[in-house]
Amino acid sequence: MNFPVYFYLGSLRIHPHVLFESIAYTVALRLVLRNARKDIISPPQRTSIIVGGMLGAIVGAKVLVLLQHINLLEQNPQLFLLLLLQGKTVVGAILGAVIGVEITKKIIGITRSTGDVFVYPLIIGTAIGRIGCFLTGLSDRTYGIATTLPWGVDFGDGIRRHPTQLYEIIFLIILLIFIHFRSRYQYQEGDLFKFYLVCYLSFRFLIDFIKPDFHIFWGMSAIQIACLCAIIYYSRSIPQMFQLKS
Repeated sequence: MNFPVYFYLGSLRIHPHVLFESIAYTVALRLVLRNARKDIISPPQRTSIIVGGMLGAIVGAKVLVLLQHINLLEQNPQLFLLLLLQGKTVVGAILGAVIGVEITKKIIGITRSTGDVFVYPLIIGTAIGRIGCFLTGLSDRTYGIATTLPWGVDFGDGIRRHPTQLYEIIFLIILLIFIHFRSRYQYQEGDLFKFYLVCYLSFRFLIDFIKPDFHIFWGMSAIQIACLCAIIYYSRSIPQMFQLKS
């Protein structure tokens, strides 16, 4: 397999990252809008929350990707604009969206939890997006470190690496199945989103140890530090997540 793996529509050549990212955003948005119909929150309030989350996601994705690659910026400050325009990270987008939603809720006076409707869209959208990351290859910078395991993938530089994008897709599928069966039980409003958030950030914290990222503090990358801070913050809610009543 040669990376990037382009797709063709007639004479039009489509980059895999652009294709699957577009599909991911489209599917996730459709799922959010479908789930929102069942929500008690009024449509204008839900629209405000979605917009607030999107703005927070954009800011969070950019800020964290700059911190993640701060070593590259020190070596070549001219990369700042390139990273600002093209760089992004899922963890930064998720945490930025959470902050954006909470700020929006404060402004419009909503006190109840609103995150559960985003769980399935986030899982499915992220999994679809990771397909594009995998097919993009080296330039996406989401691959793992070198490995001798039989499923290691050569993304084009002659080195077999952990296909961490595929690991994440597999994890998300397992998480989706688990949450689907868990959702048959009653739980407090907002616990589903917190459960998803803790699970996904814990996975990212662990999997990033086998990524060749710049580790700025205690052997951790900026993404791992962000994950750890969020996990610690939500750890007080973990016992409540498992107190399910049938």
